[in-house]
Amino acid sequence: MCSSSVIAIVDDDEAIRAALSSLLRSLGYEVRLFASAESFLADSRASPDCLVTDIQMPGMNGLQLQLAIRNRRPRLPVIVITAFPEDAVREQAIAAGALHFLSKPFEADAIARCLSEAVGGAR
Repeated sequence: MCSSSVIAIVDDDEAIRAALSSLLRSLGYEVRLFASAESFLADSRASPDCLVTDIQMPGMNGLQLQLAIRNRRPRLPVIVITAFPEDAVREQAIAAGALHFLSKPFEADAIARCLSEAVGGAR
């Protein structure tokens, strides 16, 4: 892993953002946090090496964010996380190019492996 890798976390749940941020920082990543898809898209400085997004959020959901990102940065690795892992949603996310689809709660090792693969592929 490159210590300068930037991971954007988009999740409306503040506790999830804080926990993921703490974990990813302990793994050596730089982390940028966003409470909504809209705030991520509006931040012109947001240029992550990987995007981790929740599915269910008010306003634009994670699948819509994923599609919007594909237009701007088609090669940006996306990891989708959700507390409601429905097969149809998983299939949509993967079909739209998500690298991984994780069900909450997930083990720290699982997200670490996903990020290692994502950042390795992005460089």
